[in-house]
Amino acid sequence: MARRNEYPRPQFVRKEWQNLNGTWQFDFDDADIGVKEKWFRPDHQLSRRIEVPFAYQSKLSGIHDPSFHDWVWYKRDFKVDPGWKGKRVLLHFGAVDYRAWVYVNGQYAGMHEGGHTPFHFDITDLLTWDEEQVAVRVEDPSTDETIPRGKQFWLEKPDAIWYTPTTGIWQTVWLEAVSDARLERVKFQPDLDRGDVIAEFETTRAAAGMTLDVEILFKGRTVVTDQIVIHEPYVKRAFHLMNRNIFRTAAHHDGWTWTPENPNLFDVKLTLRQDGRAVDEVETYFGMRKIHTERGMVYLNNKPYFQKLVLDQGYWPDGLLTAPSDDDLKRDIELAKAMGFNGCRKHQKVEDPRFLYWADRLGFLVWGECASAASFSADAAARLTREWIEIVERDFNHPCIVAWVPLNESWGVPDIRSSRQQQHHSLALYSLIHSLDPTRLVVSNDGWELTKTDICAVHNYNHGQPDEPDKYEYFKASLSTKEEILRSQPGRRAIYANGFEHEGEPILLTEFGGIAYRVSDEQGWGYSSAGSAEEFVREYRRIMEAVYASKVLHGFCYTQLTDVEQEVNGLLTYDRRPKCDPEQIRRINAMWHPGVLREQT
Repeated sequence: MARRNEYPRPQFVRKEWQNLNGTWQFDFDDADIGVKEKWFRPDHQLSRRIEVPFAYQSKLSGIHDPSFHDWVWYKRDFKVDPGWKGKRVLLHFGAVDYRAWVYVNGQYAGMHEGGHTPFHFDITDLLTWDEEQVAVRVEDPSTDETIPRGKQFWLEKPDAIWYTPTTGIWQTVWLEAVSDARLERVKFQPDLDRGDVIAEFETTRAAAGMTLDVEILFKGRTVVTDQIVIHEPYVKRAFHLMNRNIFRTAAHHDGWTWTPENPNLFDVKLTLRQDGRAVDEVETYFGMRKIHTERGMVYLNNKPYFQKLVLDQGYWPDGLLTAPSDDDLKRDIELAKAMGFNGCRKHQKVEDPRFLYWADRLGFLVWGECASAASFSADAAARLTREWIEIVERDFNHPCIVAWVPLNESWGVPDIRSSRQQQHHSLALYSLIHSLDPTRLVVSNDGWELTKTDICAVHNYNHGQPDEPDKYEYFKASLSTKEEILRSQPGRRAIYANGFEHEGEPILLTEFGGIAYRVSDEQGWGYSSAGSAEEFVREYRRIMEAVYASKVLHGFCYTQLTDVEQEVNGLLTYDRRPKCDPEQIRRINAMWHPGVLREQT
């Protein structure tokens, strides 16, 4: 049975922690009687067993039941390390879809709504320091189209672009021992132009009067040390890193900046001390990276940069939204890079932090996206907004993330072309995300019917089959110039919503391709098809040559990395077997290189 035992929060590491993944008690509660009958009491036993953190719909859960069950319960017995006495004990959940009520030893600990972001509760005062028990009640409304659900279908049988749902715990559950006086969070904002990193530290009030030791290292060499006296729970500092000679280090190519080609990272050790004694120690990291747009181009570290992205939905045949192992997350990035992609658009999913960790380490751009609702309402708008606040909070320090995508193809805002209310929702998300994170680009509605946006992100699957030259020529022409792109209507939708227009932002083709190629007996579909590996490569080249002929596109995102359930349009099978020699795809992707970049006119 697969286990997920790696440290779950790689951007904020402490030594004292305990993994609670593994076998838990489990039950369906279809009549929603668990609260009334007090299933959270320690003497109530649940009848099934499940492997956490895999959803009950998945094979790896040990249950593998795809039918709808809107209320489910979990329980697990555990012991806390007696050496943790005198400290606060936090109970963490990586993600629980969609609402979770948590009980410890029969007592209520807290509730969280939102299926894709972490939360925790201080359970110290609920512990017995003997045999402990945690119980979790989950509600996941299977047919509610106003909750952020992404590709999870609201009907029981997956169909078209909709997949098997994920209910309940789907990321790691763990315990952490902390002091009353501790760091709560840290943010790093690189200022590449000045050679500084701006650090924001937040502590508990109990840390007042203590000192915070900061050590910043590059490849094991200390480049900054500082000691800060904590007077208030919030402290902000700028640390100068460049020291006049950093960019002259030829062995480091781009100096100490972070790029997919040279993913340089700074390691950070933070130690909170009282009278010289360490009371809290945290290890983290950041990358010196700048992303901005200028003259119709995307710039990475002040240089024009062509993004060769692949659409990555982050599903696995046995784990659904949960990768079977940490190595599987790493392997997806390695396979994409081997095919010549320098990043991905993580589609309709807030991915496990371990994926972002490997993207940081291996050098892989990420467009961060969120699961959309299917329908619009005031509740849907509020729910999505709350999740975005938590997403940006969780992932702010990952240098791999260069763009945020709050909406996709008008999902959840079906009338955005003319509805001022839905346009305001898009504008509100755009402004909200920029207010929380001034370091990244925001794409208002990836695909079409854009409002205010930093990238004009266009979807176009109208490339036809090899025996449809007229359709192919139309596809090629529709991408050829800015004017052709802006007057096209992919999906019978205008590129911009009513009242909005292109304001010079870079134009990228962010969905296209989707060649169906079945390498075994699985059934499925794609946007064009191939019958052999040779045909598959030819079709990929044919489509890419049309993209490369464009005089205006500044990047692309090909659909897609892997097959997913009934879709067989991946470059890899669902179980991650390449459908052709990855080197052949890499050579085609290499046909377009930075030398062809053009400013928009």
